[in-house]
Amino acid sequence: MGTRPYHDRDGFIWYDGALVPWRDANLHVLSHGLHYASAVFEGERAYGGRIFKLTEHTERLAGSARMLGFDLPYSVDEVDRACAEVLRANAITDGYVRPIAWRGSEMMGVSAQSSKIHLAIAAWEWGSYFSEEARQKGIRMRTSSWRRPSPQCAPVHAKATGLYMICTLSKHQAEAEGWHDALMLDWRGQVAEATGANIFLVMPDGRLHTPTPDCFLDGITRRTVIDLARSRGIEVVERAILPDELGQAREVFLTGTAAEVTPVGEIDQYRFIPGEITSLLTEDYRLITGQRQTQTAAA
Repeated sequence: MGTRPYHDRDGFIWYDGALVPWRDANLHVLSHGLHYASAVFEGERAYGGRIFKLTEHTERLAGSARMLGFDLPYSVDEVDRACAEVLRANAITDGYVRPIAWRGSEMMGVSAQSSKIHLAIAAWEWGSYFSEEARQKGIRMRTSSWRRPSPQCAPVHAKATGLYMICTLSKHQAEAEGWHDALMLDWRGQVAEATGANIFLVMPDGRLHTPTPDCFLDGITRRTVIDLARSRGIEVVERAILPDELGQAREVFLTGTAAEVTPVGEIDQYRFIPGEITSLLTEDYRLITGQRQTQTAAA
């Protein structure tokens, strides 16, 4: 679909229980979700016509909704079936799936308990989040001036739309300065994540270190890669990581549904070379999701 606007495409979107033509899947400008960010969403990938870890994503969507004070109007099983229906209706084999739930336009104001809860699911063909050239060399990142909030300041474990505002600001600033993405620190000044992915460091001790997800999402891809690493006998350490420790890392990579497993080549003044562990886990992830192996597989 290239750069065609997302509102002007062919196909179907599942909207409140039924498939509707893509261009008809609209909402009112006074929807509470638009004005007050009372919305939650998921990002999922389909490989070979199968959505990877679909039920885990749907369960997280339902959990995020509860954190924002509302329940999805459909069961997990119903949402799973709807996601699969959207893939079939749009004849997508390999692509991206976006369920989103939000409060409607019945009430306008901070309080909106009586607003109707809507649910829509779209899907489209989508390749790598970063260019193949960037992935081969390792993406370039800079530290953002924005920080992840404390759990006392926001529902940090919900995949809620409002929490991505600082990610958009951070990524826009990074891209404007020639970087691919931004590194987010938390309110304490510790390493947290990228703008839409978790981060891992291969340290000199040979172990895989990753920040404890106490103020950001414990990503589904993150947990998958941790399991893959442990199955290879690679010890994984979840702990607080300070920014100056980046200089000790031998390899750095990101994980996420969109990013999959993406090597990092640069963060601020620090340089990294994608190495054996990154390569192994990249290929293991490709295998578990049913993707075709690449030529960069480790021997």
